[in-house]
Amino acid sequence: MQIYWTRINRIISEAREIKTYMLDRPAGFTWEEGAHTHFALEGFNAGEKPDRSLIRHMSISTLPHENLIGITTRVRKQCSEFKTILSSLKAGDEVAIFKTHSNVPLKREDRNVYLLSSGVGLATFRPLVLEYFERAGNVNQVHSLNIDSSRDFIFTDIFGSAPDRQFTSQFVDNRKDYYEAMKKLTSDQNGLFYIVGSDEFLMHNIEVLRAAGIHPNQIMLDKHETAMSEFLSRDVSI
Repeated sequence: MQIYWTRINRIISEAREIKTYMLDRPAGFTWEEGAHTHFALEGFNAGEKPDRSLIRHMSISTLPHENLIGITTRVRKQCSEFKTILSSLKAGDEVAIFKTHSNVPLKREDRNVYLLSSGVGLATFRPLVLEYFERAGNVNQVHSLNIDSSRDFIFTDIFGSAPDRQFTSQFVDNRKDYYEAMKKLTSDQNGLFYIVGSDEFLMHNIEVLRAAGIHPNQIMLDKHETAMSEFLSRDVSI
């Protein structure tokens, strides 16, 4: 396993309690849209075993051509040891990244793509939308639906509707509006549905999709194959 040590280039405040840590891109490090990585703080590998409290599984919110590795996360006032340390870091400080992989690259199957996310989960989809804007081949259109009760929505510069590019975006601040909007999307029985959020969010979305007749192979989760199979094989209760 290769560990890449790199420095924080700058820190961007995206919204209240949400920051993007822009990391210098190490030589030889690459990734594709929808990628996640293990993001670790100094000291995580100082002992005989890795200190898991200093490691988090994070999505990369940028594309390689941007030449910076973006890690977007929520940092609340009351938070874990990891987030407390992270909030104290500044440009020039070192962090580590390793085990980078994408479970949700943009599929090009001449279908409509629906991006369903909660809060900062939208960071996973930012690279997919940028990739689509740069190369739209074999994707009919893309629609993003994001719920955030804070109403402090992120990446609105990217997630603004652009009908001329076959891209639409919708932000809502409550579950009722979210699930009403989502159920309308299921009228497309041939669409591809990507979901990012908490496990509870994933499960409820899957239940709604399955109850509407969407097949498991049309549902994409940011989970490794075994975990994804477990989510998609659960009984539909709605």
